Amino acid sequence: MLNLLAISGSLRAASTNSALVAALARNAPPGCRVTIYDGLGRLPIFNPDEEGERTPQEASALIDAVTHADGVIVSCPEYAHGVPGGLKNGLDWLVSRDAAVDKPAMLVHASPRSLFARAALAEIMRTMSFALYDGGSLEIALLGKKPLEVESILAEPANVLAMRNALSAFADFIRTR
Repeated sequence: MLNLLAISGSLRAASTNSALVAALARNAPPGCRVTIYDGLGRLPIFNPDEEGERTPQEASALIDAVTHADGVIVSCPEYAHGVPGGLKNGLDWLVSRDAAVDKPAMLVHASPRSLFARAALAEIMRTMSFALYDGGSLEIALLGKKPLEVESILAEPANVLAMRNALSAFADFIRTR
């Protein structure tokens, strides 16, 4: 069983990115389990003086979750042409650790407009030595949709199949490494 960790880069209650990672967890193919990390909003601001024995509990939980996952999935909104601060803060807590080194990662998208954040996030994660899966991406356009519309779109058979196929391809990528 592959254990995949899904992270939404949004802290909004009605986040389309969070809805997408939740749908991925519900639609995981056989042989995959998707667990959602929901602690970005509880992380203290990264401070290198707080690493090692002084690492805060919430940061340690994130580091452990990434360390023990077989792969990481990130769905990230774009704010001011960049990666939201909460997600960047979470990634900063991983920088000096081995958790990200050679860890398979896949980016998924809830908006066709997040091109700047996609490029920035891919650059950040490659710099951190994540093994970024480039074998195709999953994009389900949810931007501007109300929660009931989002759930309806995510339940469409074509989108369920797209999610399962994307996760299966990512799982194959992980298994062949």
